[in-house]
Amino acid sequence: MKASQIVKLIASLLLPLGIGGIAGMFTTEAIPGWYATLNQPSFNPPNWVFGPVWTTLYTIMGVSLFMIWRLEAGKARNQAIFIFMLQLLLNFCWSFFFFYFKMIGMALVDISVLWITIIIMLVYFYKIKPLAAYINIPYLLWVTFATVLNIAYFFLNRS
Repeated sequence: MKASQIVKLIASLLLPLGIGGIAGMFTTEAIPGWYATLNQPSFNPPNWVFGPVWTTLYTIMGVSLFMIWRLEAGKARNQAIFIFMLQLLLNFCWSFFFFYFKMIGMALVDISVLWITIIIMLVYFYKIKPLAAYINIPYLLWVTFATVLNIAYFFLNRS
């Protein structure tokens, strides 16, 4: 692998892992306080599950970004990277809406748009590198579950 490809691989991994790490710092601060006081759905996983799951998903996202980024530059590739960045931004914002601003309803709007954006990303990825789409299916499934959790938190904690 060429040096430029290695740089792209490292950057592709560090971007989602770094974004996730920053969001995770704000999430972690809210867990023992505000979050612990919320009415939790019966199907809420233990807190320790989220870190390893998100680390794995951010790694997969980074690998898929690299698969797309290393393709020849062009409109389709650039659109796929743009939609990847958009979904990553929405992913990042969710933690702040939910944990930092304690806006469960706004977090629900964000995660709903995120879910749609992930579907769009999968379509764009599939058109130019199907494997990059396929490896993100666990991410879509987890965000689907997280959306259901967000809905449950919203209804269980309405004032």
